[in-house]
Amino acid sequence: MTDIDKTAGPKDAPTAGAEAIKAIPVRHYGRYVTAVIAIAVLAAIINAFAQGKINWHAIPDYFFDDRIMTGVGKTLLLTVLSMLIGIVGGIILAVMRLSKNPVTSAIAWFYIWFFRGTPVLVQLFLWFNLGLVFEYINLMPIYKDYWSSFMTPLLTALLGLGLNEAAYMAEICRAGLLAVDEGQTEAAHALGMSHGKTLRRVVIPQAMRVIVPPTGNEVINMLKTTSLVAAVQFSELFRYAQDIGQNSGAPVEMYFLAAAWYLIMTSVLSVGQYYLERYYARGSSRTLPPTPWQKVKKNLTTFSSRKVTA
Repeated sequence: MTDIDKTAGPKDAPTAGAEAIKAIPVRHYGRYVTAVIAIAVLAAIINAFAQGKINWHAIPDYFFDDRIMTGVGKTLLLTVLSMLIGIVGGIILAVMRLSKNPVTSAIAWFYIWFFRGTPVLVQLFLWFNLGLVFEYINLMPIYKDYWSSFMTPLLTALLGLGLNEAAYMAEICRAGLLAVDEGQTEAAHALGMSHGKTLRRVVIPQAMRVIVPPTGNEVINMLKTTSLVAAVQFSELFRYAQDIGQNSGAPVEMYFLAAAWYLIMTSVLSVGQYYLERYYARGSSRTLPPTPWQKVKKNLTTFSSRKVTA
C-alpha cells in the first residue's frame, strides 16, 4: 500500500513569491475628446454673447422692479389656479373614463381627444374671441351679461390653461389608478366599502406614488406655459418684461431677465417636487434617496476622511 504525503500542497497552488496582479484602468480617450469639444463650444457661446451689443447692467436695474415682481406674483397665481382646475378636472375625467357607463366614458374620451389634439394658444384665442359668436352669456336666473364683459383676460387664461391641463392630468390619473392592483378594490368591496369610499381610502392613496412625479412635471410646464397668455392681453411676467423692454429700449435684456426669473421659479418647484416624490416613495423603496443636503454632507465627510488619511 502506497503512503500519501499529506503535507504536500496541491500541484497548482501559487508559489510564495508570486507577483500580485496589477490592474491597469482602461483609458477612455473618447471622453476626453468630447469634454474638450463641449468646453470649446461653451466658451465660444459665452464669448459671442460677451462681444454682443447687450446692456447687461439693465438686467440688475430692473430685476426687482415693481412691475416685474407683480408679474412674478401673477404668474405664480395663474399657475396655481390653472393646476387646481386641471387636477380636479383630471381626476373627474379619469374616473369617468374608467366608468362602466359607456356614455360618461365616451364623453371623457372625446374631451381628452379634443383638448390634447389642439394647441394651447389656439384654445386661448378661441375663448377670447367667442364674443364674436355669442353676444351675451345667459345662465337664466343666475347670471346674464355681455360676453366681452364676462370673458376677461384672467378668465380666458384660466379656462385656456386649466381645461387643457385637465386633459393631460386625466391620463396621468388614469395611469395611476390602473397601477393599483384590482385585488385592493375587491378586498375593499368585500369589507362593505362603497365604490366612492374605496377610491378615496384605498385606490387614490396608493396611486399617488405614480401620479405625483408626472404631476410635478406638469406644474413646472404650466409655469412656463403661462407666458402664452400675454397673447390674450393678460399681464404676467413675460408681458411686463416685454413692456419694460419696449419702453426702456432694452428688449433683449428684458427677455434675459424674464428667463432668469423663470429659471429661479422652476428650480424652486423642482426641489419641492423632489421632496414630494421622496415622501411618496416611502412605501415602495427600502432606502430613500438622499436629500441634496445629505449628498453635500456625505461629500464633505468623504473629503475630510481622505484628507486625514493622507
